[in-house]
Amino acid sequence: MAIYRELSSHGVPTRAAAVLVGVPWATATRRPPAPVRVETRVPVNKLSPGERAEILRVVNSARFVDLPPIQIYAHLLDEGVYLGSISTIYRVLTANAQVKERRRLARHPARAIPELVATGPGQVYSWDITKLAGPVKGTYFDAYVMIDIYSRYIVGAHVHAGESAVLATEMMREIFTIHGIPHVVHADGARP
Repeated sequence: MAIYRELSSHGVPTRAAAVLVGVPWATATRRPPAPVRVETRVPVNKLSPGERAEILRVVNSARFVDLPPIQIYAHLLDEGVYLGSISTIYRVLTANAQVKERRRLARHPARAIPELVATGPGQVYSWDITKLAGPVKGTYFDAYVMIDIYSRYIVGAHVHAGESAVLATEMMREIFTIHGIPHVVHADGARP
């Protein structure tokens, strides 16, 4: 467009200048847009670095360190102190990478998951009760099953019409008489 303007300023007709430049005449004669001036005005209520530091000091003080910004704002307002809006406090915290859980939380050490290990047969048995469908809809039988976790061998299984601690004890006595007493008897779903 600069070449078109130069040609037309030296007396070349606008249509001829547009043809020479290779631009449509309507485009060439269109008024150029006014340059966009972007003003970067500083807001009048922008916090100074000192005010931001004061907000950080108050928010991180021992009194407010465990509270969220909305509660800090409310406490300070009750006392007649205004440091900034709630969103301003959040902006200051965000700028200082402090928008997170602010309370001091208990740190619990990772616990090892207990694991039963058998190095040979007859050391650890595991038992459970499973529901078996009966011959009529809605009726169930309870299958008491005990396995040796080393060999995965079923050492005992009984089927009864209901659950009972007496029946479980009876099954265990019978199994222990036949196979011997293991070091550990583990109930499925319970911790060792």
